[in-house]
Amino acid sequence: MEKVKNGLGRVSSRGLVLAVLGVVTLAVAILSVAVSYDILEPRFGAWAIPTVGALDALWVVFQATEILARNHKERARRVLIAGLALTAVNAAIPTAELILTAQNGGARLDLAVVLTPVAIIATKTAWWIALPSLGRAVSSDTRQAIATRRQHVADRLEVMEADAAHRVELLEVAAELDARVAKAEAHYRETVLKAQQSTTETLHSQAASTEKTLTAKPVPAAVAAIRLPDLENWTPSALALPGTERAVSGTPAIAPVQGGTQVSGPETGSGTPGGTPGGTGVTLDRLAAVAGVPVPEPDVPLTDAQMGVVLRHLRHADDPPLSYRQARDAYRRAGYVGSEQRVRIAWGALVVQEDGGETHDTEDAEEASA
Repeated sequence: MEKVKNGLGRVSSRGLVLAVLGVVTLAVAILSVAVSYDILEPRFGAWAIPTVGALDALWVVFQATEILARNHKERARRVLIAGLALTAVNAAIPTAELILTAQNGGARLDLAVVLTPVAIIATKTAWWIALPSLGRAVSSDTRQAIATRRQHVADRLEVMEADAAHRVELLEVAAELDARVAKAEAHYRETVLKAQQSTTETLHSQAASTEKTLTAKPVPAAVAAIRLPDLENWTPSALALPGTERAVSGTPAIAPVQGGTQVSGPETGSGTPGGTPGGTGVTLDRLAAVAGVPVPEPDVPLTDAQMGVVLRHLRHADDPPLSYRQARDAYRRAGYVGSEQRVRIAWGALVVQEDGGETHDTEDAEEASA
């Protein structure tokens, strides 16, 4: 039998399998020779020895030749057919003896005769099963290369299985997290929708109440004329007017006249903006300082706040306060710049702030009738 050894002197796996099969085959061949000789010797005499020896020897040789010719399919096919034929012949001798013994009443039934054909057929079957799987006989270097490659493939397959297990675990965890996130998102959206519903219902109820109030009690136009303070341009409240008791920034309030006497008489020949042409002691400079605006100058474009300061000064320059026409004419005579529309708007805002717009409305009616 073929024995292929590696560098360490150890028998290869293929050689070990072949050795075991060879030993089994040789033992079966010896058993076949003994049983066949006992069967054929009474009939053939001394010729029984070479007959059974040749049959079993050829059977063993064909088994070994089949191993050697395994790489060549055409040669292996011939040896395989011859081996099968000898297997049938060697198994047929004890089988025929069993049949004849059974026909004679089974007086003598030897166990070796029973086992021999079974052993022969089983041995040939074992060769038929094991031999194709052994492959070709290769050198130790080739076996080492094949073993290294096989180990690489095994390592790669193990890594692939580990990656697949990790992937499965990842997908399972991701699916669980996706479900939790989806549930949380649904809860959040539900909360937002409930908040929107509550807000909408509250606003709708308030809007209905407000609409009802506005329908029953419309807001006067004068309310919309009140300008709201601006963060960058906010200034303290305007100077107190006649009829109030407060003072702003340490400046005495303009008190109403008593007994027809002015608080301070007009300065003779004073027509300048900084002067006091009428019946108060508050100058235009002080009014501008309280309003937080630059002092208005004639022939210079004025802001709305400066125009309001000039009109406030002109209105209270005499007692009783000037009407719109009188204040407008005084505004023009003093040389201040401003269109009729801006002057009227500033005057309206001043009147609304001081007395609710009643004087303005009366003056407009008088001017229209005139």
